[in-house]
Amino acid sequence: MRKVLRNVGIPLLSLALLFGVWQAIIVMFHVNTYVAPRPWAAITAITSNWGTLWPLLLGTIRETVYGFLSGALLGIVLGVVMGKVAFIQKLIYPLLVLSQAVPSIALATPLVLIFGLTIKPIVIIVAWIVFFPVTVSIVDGLSHVDHDLLNLARVYGASKARTFWFIEMPAAVSPLFSGLKIGATYAVTGAIIGELASSTGSNLAEYQQHANANFNTAGVYGTTILMTVVGISWFLIVVGIEIWATPWLRRTTARRWGLRSLRRS
Repeated sequence: MRKVLRNVGIPLLSLALLFGVWQAIIVMFHVNTYVAPRPWAAITAITSNWGTLWPLLLGTIRETVYGFLSGALLGIVLGVVMGKVAFIQKLIYPLLVLSQAVPSIALATPLVLIFGLTIKPIVIIVAWIVFFPVTVSIVDGLSHVDHDLLNLARVYGASKARTFWFIEMPAAVSPLFSGLKIGATYAVTGAIIGELASSTGSNLAEYQQHANANFNTAGVYGTTILMTVVGISWFLIVVGIEIWATPWLRRTTARRWGLRSLRRS
């Protein structure tokens, strides 16, 4: 119970502190409502227009999930290939760095011209943002495998496939989730950039722009809160998967599999 209260209570306390600071700044400095609304006004703007916002929010969530999963899969495959084949790593790594030098907003417009006003450009932009940290994390994880474990597996006669599955991949799992968590926080950013470029008028980013054009400051801040919630929720989902997938990082007992598994070939 203490652990649950600590893990849940402290984040909730941080959130309450954030809203408290927001309210205090507006009251102390007499900020006009057309510049920044009070927190309750922003929340009311969400609840009062929930019927309109809910389908738009679902669209943003769908774009974020599709793009994140595509980018994560691409990053994992590319990272493993680069980590195992030094020539490919030297050949592709500069291109990966170059790809991230292209601003996402600059990439959005050509993608819209190619694929039209569909979900594809948005998914590609999200995947473009996500795959890089995942790839780099996998490459770093595979390059820092304990050589003593590799030598021991070789002595026990483990095949390359078993060595990769039981030693190299577990060593890369922790860096992998670090990359996934970075990608999760930026995935919604890519989705919003894609929505702005698509300009269909039926997405969360366009709703926010419309609210801004009509001096609906509460609506602007409310949609910002929704976008933030999507990003935080996706980050927490990745953290939950990490806790489930890496139990050995949080316990002192030995793993169920061990060197006996490596002996089987």
